[in-house]
Amino acid sequence: MSTLSTILHVALLIFVVVMIFNVIIFTHELGHFLAGKWRGLQIDRFQIWFGKPIWSKTIKGVQYGLGWIPAGGFVALPQMAPMESIEGGNTHAAALAPITPLDKIIVAFAGPLFSMLLALLCAVVVWQVGKPHDFVPTQVVGTVVPDSPAHKAGLLAGDTITQVNGHPVQGYAGTLDSIFESIILSQGANIEFTVERPGEPAPLKLVSTFEIPEKGHWFQRSGLRRVGILPQGEYIAILSVLKDSPASRAGLRQDDKLVAIDGITFANATTALAHIKQAGLKPIEFDIDRGGTPKKLNVTPMVPVSPAGKGPMIGLSFDDMEYIDETIVYPKPWQQVVDSLTMMWTTITRVVARDSSIGIDQLSGPVGIAKHQYAILQAEHAWQRLLAFMVLFNVNLAVLNLLPLPVLDGGHITLAILEKLARRPVKARVLEVVQTAFALLLISLMIYVTSKDIGDGMGRGSAKGEKIVFPQ
Repeated sequence: MSTLSTILHVALLIFVVVMIFNVIIFTHELGHFLAGKWRGLQIDRFQIWFGKPIWSKTIKGVQYGLGWIPAGGFVALPQMAPMESIEGGNTHAAALAPITPLDKIIVAFAGPLFSMLLALLCAVVVWQVGKPHDFVPTQVVGTVVPDSPAHKAGLLAGDTITQVNGHPVQGYAGTLDSIFESIILSQGANIEFTVERPGEPAPLKLVSTFEIPEKGHWFQRSGLRRVGILPQGEYIAILSVLKDSPASRAGLRQDDKLVAIDGITFANATTALAHIKQAGLKPIEFDIDRGGTPKKLNVTPMVPVSPAGKGPMIGLSFDDMEYIDETIVYPKPWQQVVDSLTMMWTTITRVVARDSSIGIDQLSGPVGIAKHQYAILQAEHAWQRLLAFMVLFNVNLAVLNLLPLPVLDGGHITLAILEKLARRPVKARVLEVVQTAFALLLISLMIYVTSKDIGDGMGRGSAKGEKIVFPQ
């Protein structure tokens, strides 16, 4: 692909991501707009994104516009709670007839309702066209990292993990009840694994601590819990081959599948690497699979001339390639919504829990969500994956907006209920101060998580490994 084609391809993907955001925001605000029209409310503006409009047009007294801050949108309804300090502009609520609390509740609820309807629409499409399962079905431990918490707890390669902290698990990754997700979402100082081990008559319960990788910079996210295990791989693949290395000269190539070494098959890359190190300077016979064609190649390890002090090496790296089930599945719409709600609830409870390692910095803002969508668009079955993501995103958007906090739709509903009970609205000045304070808090939170979204893409992968030179 030429440079120009690459630039155009990237620009197209970015455009698609922006348009998807606009569709999501437009749908939510359209709910408020249509409900306001239905209930006879005065509508001043209908704007996508915040800030001063970079484009606007007035039609039948309503100003439609596009703001310059890509972080949301709004419908200016002066008869609702005043939002001038947040949305900008002046309203004329005092000159308008008051509306009933019921009108306010209907208009406020309509936004989350339309977001949920969009989620259901996407879910129906996913139900019909399907989506990749994206599930790692194995529960067998393939590798236990030496000196890791799992190694110290007694876990062994070949163990089958059946429960984590007393809860049954399904597969290694891809669902909330998988092994990987159960580890990172665990609470407390220890993680208990129930394992079935060949030769043991009954399941074993092994208690492990965990470790959290240190982040490289303050502006990056904190690491997630890990114990030092990897799932049993489908095969061992050669990831890279150093130029002019013994492996390169013998004919080994990147993406070759390792079948055996010296006639021995290995369960994981760790044990295969240990065998190579034990060989010293003795020739090693590799059985590989290259595109379905078996090959035998002999490699003689060499001591590199640079850097000094290295032992015999062959100049390649390989790793376990886990099997990911990408079978197209057709989940029912309501099940997709329930799964999204469950994921959201789990995330919120872990963020607020004191004994969890999930914090606010693990959340994503607009930049992180856009990066995730961009990555989806470059994967196979991109549109099916994107539709599934839109189910999750719109369910989250609907529920979060229903939280009873000022500025959010749930805050408007709460104020309307209080107005109904007290038989008078909250004083405008007090309401404006409270809403402004919460708006600043919300904006600060968005800036914080956005800094993590940006920071996670900086300072990683920049370190260069030492150059290894073999004798000619």
